[in-house]
Amino acid sequence: MSSATNPETETKTDRLTLVEAVRDGLYTEMSQDDSVIVLGEDVGKNGGVFRATDGLHEEFGENRVVDTPLAEAGIVGSAIGLAMTGMKPIPEMQFMGFMYPAFDQIVSHAARLRSRSHGQYSVPMVVRAPYGGGIRAPEHHSESKEAFFVHEPGLKVVSPSTPYDAKGLLTASIRDPDPVIFLEPKLIYRAFRDDVPTESYEVPLSDAAIRREGSDISVYTWGAMTRPALIAADNLAEEKGVDVEVVDLRTLSPLDTETIVDSFKKTGRAAIVHEAPKTGGLGAEVASTIQEGALLHQEAPIKRITGFDAPMPLHSLEDYYLPQAVRIQEGILETVDF
Repeated sequence: MSSATNPETETKTDRLTLVEAVRDGLYTEMSQDDSVIVLGEDVGKNGGVFRATDGLHEEFGENRVVDTPLAEAGIVGSAIGLAMTGMKPIPEMQFMGFMYPAFDQIVSHAARLRSRSHGQYSVPMVVRAPYGGGIRAPEHHSESKEAFFVHEPGLKVVSPSTPYDAKGLLTASIRDPDPVIFLEPKLIYRAFRDDVPTESYEVPLSDAAIRREGSDISVYTWGAMTRPALIAADNLAEEKGVDVEVVDLRTLSPLDTETIVDSFKKTGRAAIVHEAPKTGGLGAEVASTIQEGALLHQEAPIKRITGFDAPMPLHSLEDYYLPQAVRIQEGILETVDF
């Protein structure tokens, strides 16, 4: 990889895709901390189904990059035991839709051990999972069920939308003393490149990012939906003169309620964009946060622009299911024109 230097900071950077930034984050932390290990199906010799762990097996050996059987409950259960005894395991689920067999281990044990043991034990574990639709995958390969894990106390939930954030959020997740569900939007794994520092750095697991300043409406989103939200915002500014603020949540649990509320107080209108089904989705929690913190600033109903209350369809209807820029624009205009 070629390196560049930012003249303002003298920080060396590489131009990386999101999946390359994930791999760089793993490599950097494994180089600095021998307790960090990776385990999962095909993560070793094959480098993972999306090549997020490519080269790590050769660099760190089979004792730190462990190929496992196809047994998600066993993978996560083993990782919990490792975390309780001083290691920092990073189990990979090949797809979010494959996490269901491990759900009991995550919510019944990983999320509860600190509480159950009155602080005697913690579980410094990062469960990585590619998630979301848009790549024409078979059934169970395109799930977006982040709300399952946001609902569970004791878990942090993260979803980056840029390569820079992917490495920084992953680093912070690995160093966190409690379990983190790290959701990687595979639709944008290789969609674009970004300057990513070669050195180690953290993006805090607490702060949303304002991706675009605006005054007419706040759009809240995360992961792969950040890009179409930004496209919609730029189109509306050019075509309709609507000034859209785009807030990328980044960390889904805990939510950055201060940034969410402050943005809404400025604009008085909100739209929430996510690809998961609408009912019970994280968008409802964001809307409630706005209602509780800024009701008197509200000028229109809060709009949710989401996937449908149906399983992710196969190829021919996948683009219709996902919120595209055009559908996001329509939802924003409906709210602004109320």
